[in-house]
Amino acid sequence: DNGRPSIAPVTLFKMLFLGYLYGIRSERQLEKEIQANIAYRWFLGYSLVDRVPDHSTISFNRKGRFEDTSVFEEIFDETVRQAQAEGFVSGRV
Repeated sequence: DNGRPSIAPVTLFKMLFLGYLYGIRSERQLEKEIQANIAYRWFLGYSLVDRVPDHSTISFNRKGRFEDTSVFEEIFDETVRQAQAEGFVSGRV
Protein backbone atom coordinates (compact mmCIF):
# COMPACT_ATOMS: atom_id res chain seq x y z
CA ASP A 1 0.00 0.00 0.00
CA ASN A 2 2.98 2.29 -0.47
CA GLY A 3 3.60 4.43 -3.52
CA ARG A 4 1.68 4.80 -6.73
CA PRO A 5 -0.20 1.96 -8.38
CA SER A 6 1.64 0.23 -11.20
CA ILE A 7 0.88 1.08 -14.82
CA ALA A 8 1.11 -1.45 -17.62
CA PRO A 9 4.09 -0.86 -19.95
CA VAL A 10 1.74 -0.97 -22.96
CA THR A 11 -0.28 1.90 -21.47
CA LEU A 12 2.87 3.92 -20.85
CA PHE A 13 3.98 3.29 -24.41
CA LYS A 14 0.58 4.34 -25.76
CA MET A 15 0.82 7.60 -23.79
CA LEU A 16 4.16 8.42 -25.33
CA PHE A 17 2.87 7.34 -28.72
CA LEU A 18 -0.02 9.82 -28.41
CA GLY A 19 2.45 12.54 -27.51
CA TYR A 20 4.65 11.83 -30.52
CA LEU A 21 1.71 11.36 -32.87
CA TYR A 22 0.03 14.64 -31.93
CA GLY A 23 3.16 16.70 -31.27
CA ILE A 24 2.64 17.04 -27.53
CA ARG A 25 6.20 17.58 -26.33
CA SER A 26 5.57 18.30 -22.66
CA GLU A 27 4.68 15.52 -20.24
CA ARG A 28 2.62 18.02 -18.23
CA GLN A 29 0.65 18.93 -21.34
CA LEU A 30 0.27 15.26 -22.25
CA GLU A 31 -1.17 14.55 -18.80
CA LYS A 32 -3.68 17.41 -19.25
CA GLU A 33 -4.64 16.23 -22.75
CA ILE A 34 -5.23 12.68 -21.54
CA GLN A 35 -7.36 13.98 -18.66
CA ALA A 36 -9.54 16.04 -21.00
CA ASN A 37 -9.72 14.00 -24.22
CA ILE A 38 -12.23 11.14 -24.18
CA ALA A 39 -10.68 9.53 -27.25
CA TYR A 40 -7.27 9.42 -25.57
CA ARG A 41 -8.83 7.90 -22.45
CA TRP A 42 -10.57 5.24 -24.55
CA PHE A 43 -7.35 4.44 -26.43
CA LEU A 44 -5.51 4.03 -23.12
CA GLY A 45 -8.27 2.01 -21.47
CA TYR A 46 -9.28 4.63 -18.90
CA SER A 47 -12.86 5.47 -18.00
CA LEU A 48 -14.08 9.02 -17.47
CA VAL A 49 -13.52 8.76 -13.72
CA ASP A 50 -10.17 6.90 -13.73
CA ARG A 51 -7.19 8.87 -12.56
CA VAL A 52 -4.53 9.23 -15.25
CA PRO A 53 -0.83 8.86 -14.46
CA ASP A 54 1.07 11.88 -13.22
CA HIS A 55 3.36 13.73 -15.64
CA SER A 56 6.38 12.64 -13.60
CA THR A 57 5.50 8.98 -14.20
CA ILE A 58 5.28 9.61 -17.94
CA SER A 59 8.60 11.47 -17.89
CA PHE A 60 10.37 8.84 -15.79
CA ASN A 61 9.35 6.08 -18.18
CA ARG A 62 10.22 8.07 -21.30
CA LYS A 63 13.69 8.79 -19.97
CA GLY A 64 14.31 5.43 -18.34
CA ARG A 65 12.34 2.64 -19.92
CA PHE A 66 12.22 3.70 -23.57
CA GLU A 67 15.51 5.57 -23.89
CA ASP A 68 18.12 3.91 -26.08
CA THR A 69 15.51 1.73 -27.77
CA SER A 70 14.23 1.76 -31.31
CA VAL A 71 10.74 0.58 -30.37
CA PHE A 72 9.00 3.72 -31.70
CA GLU A 73 10.80 3.49 -35.04
CA GLU A 74 10.07 -0.23 -35.30
CA ILE A 75 6.35 0.29 -34.67
CA PHE A 76 6.23 3.17 -37.16
CA ASP A 77 8.01 1.09 -39.81
CA GLU A 78 5.64 -1.84 -39.26
CA THR A 79 2.61 0.45 -39.45
CA VAL A 80 3.83 1.86 -42.77
CA ARG A 81 4.54 -1.66 -44.04
CA GLN A 82 1.00 -2.78 -43.19
CA ALA A 83 -0.49 0.33 -44.80
CA GLN A 84 1.48 -0.38 -47.98
CA ALA A 85 0.38 -4.03 -47.99
CA GLU A 86 -3.27 -2.91 -47.79
CA GLY A 87 -2.82 -0.31 -50.54
CA PHE A 88 -3.35 2.71 -48.28
CA VAL A 89 0.14 4.08 -49.02
CA SER A 90 1.96 3.88 -52.31
CA GLY A 91 5.41 4.94 -51.12
CA ARG A 92 5.82 7.56 -53.86
CA VAL A 93 5.23 10.53 -51.56
